Amino acid sequence: MAKTKQGKRDVDAYTIKGTNKVVRVGDCVLMRPADTDNPPYVARVERMESDGRGSVRVRVRWYYRPEEAKGGRRPFHGAKELFLSDHFDTQSAHTIEGKCIVHSFKSYTKLDNVGPEDFYCRFDYKAATGAFTPDRVAVYCKCEMPYNPDDLMVQCEGCKDWFHPSCMGMTIEQAKKIDHYMCSDCAKENGAKRPSNSYSVSPNSDSKSVLF
Repeated sequence: MAKTKQGKRDVDAYTIKGTNKVVRVGDCVLMRPADTDNPPYVARVERMESDGRGSVRVRVRWYYRPEEAKGGRRPFHGAKELFLSDHFDTQSAHTIEGKCIVHSFKSYTKLDNVGPEDFYCRFDYKAATGAFTPDRVAVYCKCEMPYNPDDLMVQCEGCKDWFHPSCMGMTIEQAKKIDHYMCSDCAKENGAKRPSNSYSVSPNSDSKSVLF
């Protein structure tokens, strides 16, 4: 008589091999790539199941890095930026190398220190079509680019727009010394020649937007 195939069962937690780190459903993880020269893949754990013989498999939803998406990396993409894709997969839990945190864009910009395990996501991404949600984001500065949290920007006290120091003919060191900033257009309107704006607060809204 043939043996009955041992049934699979859902598991609540998995301890990463060689560590004391515990992964649970909903956690974000780093997964070992086939080519070890590449950075680890980032995924969100949707489900975990055991075959009853000690083998655990995880169903994951992949995050894409900008260079892995259609269109590639663009100037406003931050070094730690990810896109939450609609690409699901099932992998052996043994490929999990570590845990990480994928912050919202807003919470990431408020971090005092960004660690190696910190990432952020502001777009959902459809892998088949290359479409992004949202398909419009606010833009800033004379260059009309979306905000990259890796780049310092200063705000004009007149129009309230944000500007890259390089677009204003300043170095980053010069921008950091400014207590107030006024862009050239506002300076002309107000007859002012003084710099103006604090650089410590990141932009979070704008009436202009760019379409993907």
